[in-house]
Amino acid sequence: MKYRKLGTTEEQLSALGLGCMGMSFAYGPTDDKESLATLEKALDLGINFWDTADMYGNGANEELISKVLVPNRDKIFIATKFGFRFKDGIAGPSSATGTYFDGSPAWIKIAVEQSLKRLKIDTIDLYYAHRVDPNIPIEETVGAMANLVKEGKVRYLGLSEASAASLRKAHAVHPIAALQSEYSLLTRDVENEMLQTTRELGISLVPYSPLARGLVTNTLNVDTFASDDFRRTLPRYQQENIANNSKLITGFAALAATIGCTPAQLALAWVLAQGEDIIPIPGTKKRNYLEENVAAIEVNLTAADLTSVNELIKRYPIVGERYSEGAMKMVNH
Repeated sequence: MKYRKLGTTEEQLSALGLGCMGMSFAYGPTDDKESLATLEKALDLGINFWDTADMYGNGANEELISKVLVPNRDKIFIATKFGFRFKDGIAGPSSATGTYFDGSPAWIKIAVEQSLKRLKIDTIDLYYAHRVDPNIPIEETVGAMANLVKEGKVRYLGLSEASAASLRKAHAVHPIAALQSEYSLLTRDVENEMLQTTRELGISLVPYSPLARGLVTNTLNVDTFASDDFRRTLPRYQQENIANNSKLITGFAALAATIGCTPAQLALAWVLAQGEDIIPIPGTKKRNYLEENVAAIEVNLTAADLTSVNELIKRYPIVGERYSEGAMKMVNH
């Protein structure tokens, strides 16, 4: 395993982290036994950077992770997130009816205690605001998060899907160690102002969905998705867009074959090649995919390879937003 530094800290995180959401939420049927085996395998492979959130399975993901986290606490740098909640006062999935985002100091105090209890630990290594609350100044949210650092409940702070302006305001209140945003071959919004800002401030970029929710793997069939797989709601998977997007993915798979790796490995190697300050967290709930993903670290792309990837994307630009209309309103605040 190769390691990369978290922001301006001395923390050494595995170059590939592990996104744990799918083990409990969003991607169809779950299998706790296989998920726990995947977590154990991650440890064996040197993956020390694990990512969860209180909304994944309404807390079930944090509880699941705790079973491996607690006996291996010194080997794992755990990140979790807060903010999405139901009106009845508990954390809930961002897509559910009645869910809203709460970045208030009052909710932060409650949310962190609930996460600590579910994770069965005393301190969270990296605590993110899952989004920026449009109704509360980011300075207030981060000020409350900073108090958690003072209390020893949290070590480092992060934001997710924040705008460059919000990131600057937040960083002025308390150092932000990481910005988590969607970033992949097919979602490159952060390459403009956002990446410039993180680099100026010494903040790590933590890309989630670096495999574009599996789209770049060339292994998915929308018709076989489980009824509760949230990708059924995403524009890129809709019938009017899938024909174009399939051409891109087929071409990408052919390119990966010429390089000598799988499409997933090429996609991850591409993200890793964008800078040492970038630490992607591909999600999986199965050991075989985890092993495939980790092998991407050894894929060294040449300048010609990177040019070929960019030319392919220009030939078949992706069609469809990365989120539904409602979810897109929650990003880049």
